[in-house]
Amino acid sequence: MSTAAPPAEPQPTEPTEGPDERLVHRSLARRLMGRPELGAVVGAIAVFLFFSFAADTFLQADSLSTVLYASSTIGIMAVPVALLMIGGEFDLSAGVMVVSSALISSMFSYQMTANTWVGVGVSLLVTLAIGVFNGFLLTRTKLPSFIITLGTFFMLTGLNLGFTKLISGTVSTKSIADMEGFESARVLFASHLTIGGVDIQVTILWWIALIALATWILLRTRVGNWIFAVGGNADAARAVGVPVTKTKIGLYMGVAFAAWISGQHLLFSYDAIQSGDGVGNEFLYIIAAAVGGCLMTGGYGSAIGAAVGAFIFGMTSKGIVYAQWNPDWYKFFLGAMLLLATLLNAWVRKRAEASK
Repeated sequence: MSTAAPPAEPQPTEPTEGPDERLVHRSLARRLMGRPELGAVVGAIAVFLFFSFAADTFLQADSLSTVLYASSTIGIMAVPVALLMIGGEFDLSAGVMVVSSALISSMFSYQMTANTWVGVGVSLLVTLAIGVFNGFLLTRTKLPSFIITLGTFFMLTGLNLGFTKLISGTVSTKSIADMEGFESARVLFASHLTIGGVDIQVTILWWIALIALATWILLRTRVGNWIFAVGGNADAARAVGVPVTKTKIGLYMGVAFAAWISGQHLLFSYDAIQSGDGVGNEFLYIIAAAVGGCLMTGGYGSAIGAAVGAFIFGMTSKGIVYAQWNPDWYKFFLGAMLLLATLLNAWVRKRAEASK
């Protein structure tokens, strides 16, 4: 008598794994929501449309060229300041450092009766040394960057005024327009190109170059990963081998290099410098970066966002003039834009995190 074989017991199956999260296709909308500069782009479009209707001359080619120039003078500094903020730090000395760079070039060239290019080179070395000083003191003392750079701000402000009055006898430098090398240096730092009958200032080209370089560093290099890491959590970054000290010193040197470019533009545009200029400009650079999506706490942001933030400032400062409004309202708009952009950026981040 045959017996039926007992039914085979079902074999346990391996749990089915979902697709790798890194390979999941994300829609364009989700990718855009994850970009730190989205809020700034939305704000820039709104400001552009507003002044297009509020000021009749705003859309003229010459007016837009002036807007771009105003944006570039802020944007050249806002881009490296944004990288510094992504790295979790501030630099309150950035505004007066621009003037310090110009003063060093001017006074060294004039007093030493040297070719102006010698003064430009000395200025580069000294300005970079200021950046190294800020970064080294920050990493060695562990004090907040607010305190370190606030101290540097006051020291540079005093040195700018004190040395200028000691050497020149006044609060401004002597003209170096008749010195050898002035015209060739002006071509590099303060010239303009004429394209289609419209003047394009060379600072716009410097600005674009810095945006491209900073974006490449952030998104395509190991240094970019280090910047995000030290801004997110410096101790954790150090634990996995990130050179935190070198990264932060390098970021301060980046701000110093941009200050040198801006300072040379200032000098070779006017051939003389007022030693008291630059105070307060550091807030414009920080606000431009914050409007562009950089978090005050570090670890998040982009160079493109800072550039868009600077463009918003350029449109606002010149749009108010073209609309024939009282320019005293400019700083009100700066504060309003900072608050609105910060709120918009926070909302965008929450939506981006919720959609993941």
